[in-house]
Amino acid sequence: MADIEEMLPIGSIVLLKNAEKRLMIFGILQSGGVSGKEYDYIGVPYPEGNLGSEYQYVFDQSDISEVSYRGYEDTEHREYRKALNEYCKQRE
Repeated sequence: MADIEEMLPIGSIVLLKNAEKRLMIFGILQSGGVSGKEYDYIGVPYPEGNLGSEYQYVFDQSDISEVSYRGYEDTEHREYRKALNEYCKQRE
């Protein structure tokens, strides 16, 4: 899992390693598929957006090769990230 303080906000546009299509992050700390493994992010194709669950991709910070756009961050986002950090510490 990525460092919570370094995680990108929703709305960020990224390109994954070995990918040609960018994704827009719409969720963080998501469980993926049957395995239930937790991933840093979930994203959808950009600019199309959500085309259904078969076009939603889970990935980790380490999978990102380029950040094209960093999503909106404000006080509410910083407070959420702080609460998320505390939640993750409790789970350890």
